[in-house]
Amino acid sequence: MIIQPVILSGGSGTRLWPLSREYYPKQLIPLLGERTLLQETLARVDWPDAPAQGLSVGPALIVCNEEHRFMVKEQLAQLGRAPAAILLEPQGKNTAPALTLAALALEGADGDAVMLVMPADHYIRDIDVFHDAVAEGARLAATGHIVTFGIVPTHPETGYGYIKRGGPIEVSDGRSGGYRIAAFTEKPDEERAAAFLESGDYFWNSGIFMMRPRVWLESIAAYRNDIAAACRSAYAGGVQDGDFYRINKEAFAACPSDSIDYAVMERLIGGADGDITGVVVPLDAGWSDVGAWSSLWQITPQDKDGNVTSGDVYTSGARNTMVVADHRLVVGIGLEDMIVVETADAVFVARKDNAHEVKAIVQRLKDEARSEYQIHRRVSRPWGSYEGLCEDTRFQVKRIIVKPGAALSLQMHHHRAEHWVVVKGTARVTRGEEILLLSENESTYIPIGTKHRLENPGKVDLEIIEVQSGTYLGEDDIVRYDDVYGRAEPVKKN
Repeated sequence: MIIQPVILSGGSGTRLWPLSREYYPKQLIPLLGERTLLQETLARVDWPDAPAQGLSVGPALIVCNEEHRFMVKEQLAQLGRAPAAILLEPQGKNTAPALTLAALALEGADGDAVMLVMPADHYIRDIDVFHDAVAEGARLAATGHIVTFGIVPTHPETGYGYIKRGGPIEVSDGRSGGYRIAAFTEKPDEERAAAFLESGDYFWNSGIFMMRPRVWLESIAAYRNDIAAACRSAYAGGVQDGDFYRINKEAFAACPSDSIDYAVMERLIGGADGDITGVVVPLDAGWSDVGAWSSLWQITPQDKDGNVTSGDVYTSGARNTMVVADHRLVVGIGLEDMIVVETADAVFVARKDNAHEVKAIVQRLKDEARSEYQIHRRVSRPWGSYEGLCEDTRFQVKRIIVKPGAALSLQMHHHRAEHWVVVKGTARVTRGEEILLLSENESTYIPIGTKHRLENPGKVDLEIIEVQSGTYLGEDDIVRYDDVYGRAEPVKKN
């Protein structure tokens, strides 16, 4: 049997602001080591023992936001992975449409394939236990069930949804590895959560699923045909764009937003024998959805006083506290049950039990059109990155890093001139009809309205300091004439 990993990577992770931003969400950040959460999810399906259980694992199919596409591609390349496909959602529509797009992409694949659908931003400590549960789920999904994994609860958590198990499900060899789903309960109060834990019949809802592509498409068409029809139209109207498959923007805009649970799973409860059945497989593998700073603190190794620190941090008299320094020295004295997160453009301070309220602050930043909800001061691009160093009304200074062999688009600005100083590496500069080769400590000037391009012909990173000056310095003052990354139409970001 073939297991086809499907990774849903469309979230924004607002509860982990200011490290997580709309254009740089938590799944693309190395929160728990050198690898990002997306990379950890990809590595989780490395399964040398799968053939011994009659299973093989195919390359992952990724569904992600269009804005994240180059970071996703780069993070796969860092692991040496070639994806089955990368589907680009024009906008977030929740998990049911995302899964439907993946199932459509796999509709004509090997009929023996079973999708393993995983969020890109979860943590699982015990991979062997996870693999055993997936093997059990695959056997159940192969018989036509839609399987989810229920996390064995460790405490009365009020921030998760719960799944109540019903009677056992038997597979063809007579074994019972899963249970019919008897009920779903959204985030209970503390008293109900404690009763759920005491009963032993409830699991936390993991958001991890297994099913055949055909079974999902039949189910979504039966229960939410509006989603099924809109996704089918949007997928059919999509186009291949290099390494990415672009879903049709106009058709997808008409798709309703809904979760896998609401759209299908809750409707499978109480079905007759022979119907598609919702099944829960227990999973006790040290799972976390890394959904808030408090949960990240819980799963990160702590010192003898319960503290977690990252970066250039000094503490004294601190207890049960997390301090993250991303950009500069941070000192905390006498902190208890606190979260402190410092980045180049924002500092977040909260009591641990109030840290989840940051989501409302991010919405306020968005409502006020502040850039801090969306991007960091350092912004990733397919060719490298740029970082804002200084800004005023008529000038700004940036540090630009271009990867070896990479090139910015051939472009022009209507309202700003640019001065470039090479501080590391070698730059090939197109300036109007000229081609310049600049080494360290050499510079050039790009007048307003002049077509220009910056390239790195060398084998090490190119680093330049760019000084922009003009009446308008917004990132939407750009016209692209040619671009190796397929961005040769006017867009809002460099």
